[in-house]
Amino acid sequence: MGKRMLSVALLATTAMTVAGCGGGGTPNAGETAAAPLNPASVKGDITVLTNRTDLVNDGTMKKYAAQFNKVYPKVRVKFEGMTDYEGEVKIRMNTDDYGDVLLIPGAVAKGDYPKFFAPLGSASSMRAKYLFTDRTNVDDTVYGIASFGTANGLVYNKALWKKAGITDWPTSPREFLADLKVIADRTEATPYYTNFKDGWPLSDQWTNGVGSVSCDSQASDKLAETDKPWSKGSDLQVIDGLLYGIVHGELSEKDPATTNWEQSKTLLAKGEIGSMMLGSWSISQMRAAAQKAGENPDDIGFMPFPARSGGQFCSTLVSDYQQAVNIHSDHKAAARAWIDWFTEKSGYAATQGAVSALKADPMPKTLEEYVDNDVKMVERSEKRTAEVNAIDKAAEIGLNQKDYRQKLVDIARGAQSGSLEDYFEELNRRWSEARQNAGS
Repeated sequence: MGKRMLSVALLATTAMTVAGCGGGGTPNAGETAAAPLNPASVKGDITVLTNRTDLVNDGTMKKYAAQFNKVYPKVRVKFEGMTDYEGEVKIRMNTDDYGDVLLIPGAVAKGDYPKFFAPLGSASSMRAKYLFTDRTNVDDTVYGIASFGTANGLVYNKALWKKAGITDWPTSPREFLADLKVIADRTEATPYYTNFKDGWPLSDQWTNGVGSVSCDSQASDKLAETDKPWSKGSDLQVIDGLLYGIVHGELSEKDPATTNWEQSKTLLAKGEIGSMMLGSWSISQMRAAAQKAGENPDDIGFMPFPARSGGQFCSTLVSDYQQAVNIHSDHKAAARAWIDWFTEKSGYAATQGAVSALKADPMPKTLEEYVDNDVKMVERSEKRTAEVNAIDKAAEIGLNQKDYRQKLVDIARGAQSGSLEDYFEELNRRWSEARQNAGS
């Protein structure tokens, strides 16, 4: 996989409506992809679309299918891995042919889920068992189950920070910037790496912090109620202000246009990079990179966003891609069987060091530091995601896209004219106008 584990990508997605309606209309819209009660009776050939090309290519997904067939021997599973998952699936969804099981693309507006995906169950029944059901809840019906969840924070090289004399987590953006300055002064490392060129690490990886600063599970939903999301002290103002401060203080890479995501893993593992804002999904990848580079995987740590509420660190738990059943599938029972088994029995979330969508499962070992230090986990509500997405789209900002933060970075490094205050004022104005036009 070249990018994120999912792109962990997560929470509020771009509210675009895919052109067309999957072949026209909503056939079988009332047909629920119910959880199978008798494995022996489930049969059919299903195609599973995935962004995990690495796991398809190395045979891992085939091994999962073999384990699945021990329970469901009459179901044959075929995988299609896609490097440009969002782009390819968006095009295919203009027809009926977009697999039997797929990860819901960000290009599909939440309100349109019933047009493309089979219902999986009532919100009340699904909520009792799974985390992140708000993500795909439309009119009290759930249309997707999370592959897993991720906690927000910063992956960092503990050995490097210790070498610079820093042993405690920074408790505020100011302390974080001061720590990065110490790393710059006392070591040869780049204190922070933006991954500007790839872009996605500047998108939802930062936006997923909304709720961590305020320790508020409703923080994302409340964006639908405010005209000034970047007002002083707000989550977005603190988050984006920190990014600006890092770059403006010359505490990130010298030439953002030359960053390289795959290379950044090795650089962090070797202590040549100090930290990156990424979801907890990244811990396993960074530790694997350390082992491959002959470094100590235990040097890779994960710290919460540098802010505390009531003296406590908080971290949002957000959903990864949601697994759904194509409403046009001829084998909905088999497709649902795969989703249930993959979520509950495969151990996939644990092997990826991610948070299981099952409420009954414990936190992964990768988050032991969070557990040991009493970091409060906040499952972020997505009840009003459709409203937030609509405002965001009308404002042409892109909270989960790369462009607006790339501009922020360019302003911070002097590549574009302007000031942080002026940029926040512009963003607030655009948001306010879009919200008013949306009739809020």
